[in-house]
Amino acid sequence: EMKDARIPVAWRDYCAHILIKLNKCRHENYYRMNKCVELRHAYEKCQYDQYKRRERLYQQQQEQKKEESA
Repeated sequence: EMKDARIPVAWRDYCAHILIKLNKCRHENYYRMNKCVELRHAYEKCQYDQYKRRERLYQQQQEQKKEESA
């Protein structure tokens, strides 16, 4: 599905399902800024949530390393 939607490998992440819909909306509306606002917001929120998940995971890994070395 991502290959058919021409999503680059670098963008194939947890939020790719929203990006597919967003790109379709953009294409259908000739990239008008005010037409796909909800999808763009949903994609940006998904990206932010994914960033926070990775940040939490990194902090947990750092804490485990500290506990193992102590």
